[in-house]
Amino acid sequence: MSATPAGRASDFRRRARAELAGFREALADPEAAQSAVLAAAVEANAESAFGRTHGFSSVRNADDYRAAVPIRAHEELAPWLDRVINGEPGVLSSEDPIVYFSSSGTTGVEKRIPVTVGYLRQSFLPFYFAGLATAVEYHPGLTAADDSVLNLWQDPYSRMGRTEGGRPHIGPSQIDYKRIGEDLATGLGNRAPWSRLPEEFDGSDPWERTYLRLRLAAEHDVRAVVAVNPAIAAALPYQLGLWWPRIVKEIHDGTLGGTPLRDPDPARARLIEDAARRSGTVRPCDLWPRLEVLLAWTTYVARLYLPWVAQEYGPRVRVLPTPLGSCEGPLAAPVDRHLTAAPLVTPSCFYEFVPAEDEVRGGSPTLLAHELEKDRDYHVVLSHVGGLYRCATRDVVRVAGFVGRTPRVEYLGRDGTLSAAGERLREHQVLRALSGAVSDTGLEVRNMTWRLDPAPAAAPAHQAAVAVQGRVADTELRALTHALDTRLAEESADYGRARDEGALGPPGVVPVSPELFFEDWRRRVEAGERPPRVKDRVFQPSSPLWDRLSEEARTGEVRIGEVRTGEVR
Repeated sequence: MSATPAGRASDFRRRARAELAGFREALADPEAAQSAVLAAAVEANAESAFGRTHGFSSVRNADDYRAAVPIRAHEELAPWLDRVINGEPGVLSSEDPIVYFSSSGTTGVEKRIPVTVGYLRQSFLPFYFAGLATAVEYHPGLTAADDSVLNLWQDPYSRMGRTEGGRPHIGPSQIDYKRIGEDLATGLGNRAPWSRLPEEFDGSDPWERTYLRLRLAAEHDVRAVVAVNPAIAAALPYQLGLWWPRIVKEIHDGTLGGTPLRDPDPARARLIEDAARRSGTVRPCDLWPRLEVLLAWTTYVARLYLPWVAQEYGPRVRVLPTPLGSCEGPLAAPVDRHLTAAPLVTPSCFYEFVPAEDEVRGGSPTLLAHELEKDRDYHVVLSHVGGLYRCATRDVVRVAGFVGRTPRVEYLGRDGTLSAAGERLREHQVLRALSGAVSDTGLEVRNMTWRLDPAPAAAPAHQAAVAVQGRVADTELRALTHALDTRLAEESADYGRARDEGALGPPGVVPVSPELFFEDWRRRVEAGERPPRVKDRVFQPSSPLWDRLSEEARTGEVRIGEVRTGEVR
């Protein structure tokens, strides 16, 4: 017999507190926590093919491990992964995977990350519960009822892909925890009436599925929105602006997707219509007056726009960070309400770090968690019991401080570079420079993307498309561009040197409407990408978004300007 909603909520809170308590105990001694994780992973998988090849039986400590196993990117693990996917047992771990996590990754190559039951229970779920404990503690509405959370990230009932061997190939947001006896992890909105849509909508694309879920949620008392991917959080007010007339009509008529659903509710429809008449649109707080919290990643590009997005959700809504991880594994989990950084989950994975200014290679020297320094940037290398060993995740983090003796890290971005004149500019340098320039000028920036300027010029240059809210004067754009140029030189000595030598031209700034980024997001979701996969990206040199910019500039549909500093440093 299944637990009641009140019983599940109590069980969820109890589990979250217990996992957080265990995590907190580890914060004082990251060396011990990391040694235990590494020893467990090596011992459990010593007889796997990978373990035998790399001499796991002789590994006694981190130094032995680093000497035995080279750092590899996901693509370099492909020969091992192919054997697993083709059905060979005991290749990467002693336990065969039950599913594979997918992610497009920086290179665009579809990742296939093996996921074992042991990994989920020992690594992922402790991170998941501990990382939500603070939010649950301070916002009881998250566990108030089955329909108190609108979870736009998890969708375990959507269509899934499969590997060549027939195993599920899914996003972390699609996993069904019931199959491993961890039904409690299905919580936070995944038992709401809109979680499993009626069968007649099984063939709906992700865009329509999102509409159908919002249509159903519009008649309930939602207290929290779980987005995780901040692009989803930003898109919700945009989607409501598009869909509120359709939602109003369907509530009035008692339909879902045009199909009869329940008794008409003209009174509820009238309340929503009145809110739209007052403000010209429908905000999340107009649908859900008791909405109090939005859970999302709060760094990377989202640092630019989340403060403005929160205002569109409503005056009472607070943004809280979610646990931070990737398809490769957990990274950090909040233990307090710090908005942008959280401590490494040292009991979940074994972490190594390479200074961000260095290239990550097979034999790169690495630092361990207890050796990191405050205000330094690092590449992340990750290992865990599920069959990943010294995997270069291509994530870059900054140490914002320490909790106990454990580094509190902030996600900066992906390990990508662009070079116009030998300067090798990195994503996190671009983002920090733009954030600083925005702060210098006071402009409201809602999104951005970056590429090398394809236009012929005396010297090559970088180009930024910046979504600026409202009308912007030419003097303001010149100030933003000048500030960006100055900040880039502060972030990258190579950039400053190339500018001083005249080998690199000043950056171009193309102001665009925020709508353009929402329309690009919509295009991708309508084309079949699930919303959790449609993420912000800084470097997008070949994105169709740039084609739209060029087309609008050519036709004059939208005022598009480009400003350069005109100065040579």
